[in-house]
Amino acid sequence: MASYGLCPSIKNILLLDSEGKRVAVKYYSDDWPTNNSKLAFEKFVFTKTAKTNARAEADITLLENNVIIYKFVQDLHFFVTGGDDENELILASVLQGFFDAVTLLLRNNVEKREALENLDLILLCLDEIVDGGMILETNGPLIAEKVTSHSLDADAPLSEQTLTQAWATAREHLTRTLLK
Repeated sequence: MASYGLCPSIKNILLLDSEGKRVAVKYYSDDWPTNNSKLAFEKFVFTKTAKTNARAEADITLLENNVIIYKFVQDLHFFVTGGDDENELILASVLQGFFDAVTLLLRNNVEKREALENLDLILLCLDEIVDGGMILETNGPLIAEKVTSHSLDADAPLSEQTLTQAWATAREHLTRTLLK
């Protein structure tokens, strides 16, 4: 995927556990066309960064012509990848927005088990941050607010609801119709 000129683009956002296994990942680039190539990239990035100390603040590395900004918290490893021509500060703001939103959504309990229990919220979070590689939002609290409003708003159009929410809404309407 080529860069959109002046518009920065994201190649992927990865959330891996302390062993380098997937928790939540989203790819926005054709650089990794198969699932195996994606898994190989995740393993490569994890291996190259695992020994660093990116706990206090985000760190940066250049791997295979990709700029990768990353941060570790508890047993979760957050990564944002852009092309080698992308601005590191923009990538860092995406990482910080993702991290801040996840922190709020997990009620400051940022660890793998909590993340897996709230995977739907984290995936919605990724959708609010980037669409097709284009950055939509980097403000963590605003991202978290949009995600929670999606989760709570049963009157939202079906196209904006998750499948689970749509089923719940449909079940509620069916129950109401049967009880009349």
